[in-house]
Amino acid sequence: MKIVKHSGDLVEFDHQKLRKSLLKSGADKLVVENIVNEIGKDIYEGITTKKIYKRAFALLKKEANSHAARYNLRSSLQLLGPAGFFFEKYVARLFAAEGYQTTTNLTLPGKCVSHEIDVLMKKNDELAMVECKFHSARENKSNIKDTLYVYARFNDLKERKQIVFAKNEFISKCWIVTNNQFSSDAVDFAKCSGMNLLSWDYPVDNNLKTINDRDCLYPVTCLTTLSLAEKDKLLVLDVILAKELVNHSEKLEKIGVSANRIRNVLKEVRELVRCI
Repeated sequence: MKIVKHSGDLVEFDHQKLRKSLLKSGADKLVVENIVNEIGKDIYEGITTKKIYKRAFALLKKEANSHAARYNLRSSLQLLGPAGFFFEKYVARLFAAEGYQTTTNLTLPGKCVSHEIDVLMKKNDELAMVECKFHSARENKSNIKDTLYVYARFNDLKERKQIVFAKNEFISKCWIVTNNQFSSDAVDFAKCSGMNLLSWDYPVDNNLKTINDRDCLYPVTCLTTLSLAEKDKLLVLDVILAKELVNHSEKLEKIGVSANRIRNVLKEVRELVRCI
């Protein structure tokens, strides 16, 4: 049975791939098998992966909001737009959880010109710049032009010492982080030039998906018990990760969520971030 991907490509429907993605949501095997069987009944030639996803999401939500929230991760990253400002803050939070000092939204002088830096971070006396490439459409990829552009900016910046984190030092590393994927030539250039890449599925064992699952760093936009408007209000209040609501539940009251709904939201948050 052929289905249509977001890119428009036709591929064979893969029950095992669906099963694997559902298991990663935290649902047990029996629940997953029931959902796979239900969706299998609805599959028809030419159905889109978007429709399959919406059906799976709805069935997971009936079991537990937190399962649906985990399953919703990739879509929730796209809600950190439209300009990507909140995606930059999210990326800074990810690296901070790995022990980096981080700061965002800087303008630093290079040898030739000044450059706007999305995230600057430091760990073990190593200073690194991070360029965040946010895409609102899933089919868009960061390509070779992006890596060449960022590499040129890095080469200009690394020629001059920067006073950041109370120390005057050189930038020695360069990262590009995207919520989508990198083209193959972008990956090849990064490997050759020594740049670091992080995307939805790259590197294979340490990408945005695996980092979230390992460290429970799900963005607040994952939550299914809040409306889109409420999520936007939390982002404006600098609540970027769902786990931040555990110790700052007053932010929910501040945006007008009722006491009863606050209990439901916090229940979902605690189930979603079981590792904290």
